Amino acid sequence: MQYTTVVFDLDGTLLNTLDDLHASTNYALTAYGFPTRTMSEVRSFVGNGIRNLIRLAVPAGSSDEVIDTVHATFDEHYAAHHLDKTAPYPEVIDLVQRLRLRGFNCCVVSNKGDYAVQPLVEHFFPGLFDVVCGEREKDGIRRKPWPDTVLECMQRVGATPDECVYVGDSEVDLLTAANAGIDCIEVSWGFRDVEFLVAQGAQVIVHNANELQRAIERA
Repeated sequence: MQYTTVVFDLDGTLLNTLDDLHASTNYALTAYGFPTRTMSEVRSFVGNGIRNLIRLAVPAGSSDEVIDTVHATFDEHYAAHHLDKTAPYPEVIDLVQRLRLRGFNCCVVSNKGDYAVQPLVEHFFPGLFDVVCGEREKDGIRRKPWPDTVLECMQRVGATPDECVYVGDSEVDLLTAANAGIDCIEVSWGFRDVEFLVAQGAQVIVHNANELQRAIERA
């Protein structure tokens, strides 16, 4: 069966958010006198949600209370600065527009806090996505790689698993797709190297937006 629905990851797939994530991470660490982290370190920390990013960024052995405090400072800073340097990857806006013109349902599922996901998507992709889901664990919705938000997207657009494909850039996205019972396409321009993705079991890896469109439409 051909795909009718494409579920996109956000960070590292649609948007290059690394500079702003790095800046907010180091702002929060510096606020409490902790050592800062390099861009490469933050790149390796993202993918499993902001709390996990902060848990990895603070000194080893930090208490849950410290992690929560630094997390709150990150959230406050990031809410005000998530558009400072963030930008779409080349051609992805055109790609989503073309998919919509061809009748595809398009959704976003991210482990970034919903408070940032909604305005980022609205800013860069106004009106292009049917469903947009950020992290909402406080509401009892489990973050990726649990399939909750992907299944929510499928339910809201009326799609079955064999009609859906997940597009991401990390091992978390591979697991998310597997847990939701749908196919996965990985992009090479995000926060993980191709060699790493292959080692994690990626079967389809694309290197630009045109390749991605062909992979989606040839199913």
